[in-house]
Amino acid sequence: MEPIGYLESCFKDKFGTPRQPGLVKRAEARLKIRADLQPEESLQGLEGFSHVWLIWVFHQNKVARFHAKVHPPRLGGESMGLFATRTPHRPNPIGLSLVELVRVEKDGIVVAGADLVDGTPILDIKPYLPEVEAIPTARTGWPAEIAKNPITVTFDDKAEQLLQEWQVRNPDKALREVIEETLKQDPRPVVYRGFEEGDSPYRSSHAVRLYDVDVHFKFESPTQVRVFDILFMHN
Repeated sequence: MEPIGYLESCFKDKFGTPRQPGLVKRAEARLKIRADLQPEESLQGLEGFSHVWLIWVFHQNKVARFHAKVHPPRLGGESMGLFATRTPHRPNPIGLSLVELVRVEKDGIVVAGADLVDGTPILDIKPYLPEVEAIPTARTGWPAEIAKNPITVTFDDKAEQLLQEWQVRNPDKALREVIEETLKQDPRPVVYRGFEEGDSPYRSSHAVRLYDVDVHFKFESPTQVRVFDILFMHN
């Protein structure tokens, strides 16, 4: 199989990229379709759909060894069978994401809510059909049993000023919402959680790369994260 194109995403690294689609709803991404696939023709009719499935490759998955059980971040270190999770470490590194279709362009599409890192190879696009694919009575297994603790995001004065400057440069992007929705998913590795207080070496700051900046943040408690700096990358 050959990719039909490569996604241009605001998530530049695996760290911070949402673990599921739709969690960062205001994060837009663009897919340019290969010219030999005649995008003007092959995309015709897609504009009538609100959502599409993206089939793609976990191209940054470098783990070659197979593991029948994995450790989902939401389980806090407990293990679960591979096929009961959405882990990227799969026998075949194929991903599936349901995203909002923002618009169809001459040579590609713009989507929102994608959980894909920049440069992800896309294998296919399929329209979402709610009359056959939406099942209100479906069971969600172990994720339904996990307690959800809402996270609050605040900005220091310095970070707030830098955010405003960044927004002026990018008036078409919902930058505050992208930052907040990204951090509310707690992108930290599991090993760093639970050390928000005290002098533990795991109580450290982190940075997530979004678009052309590094957003520096620190968890003050399990449900409170503070953004204290936004550093612009220089080309």
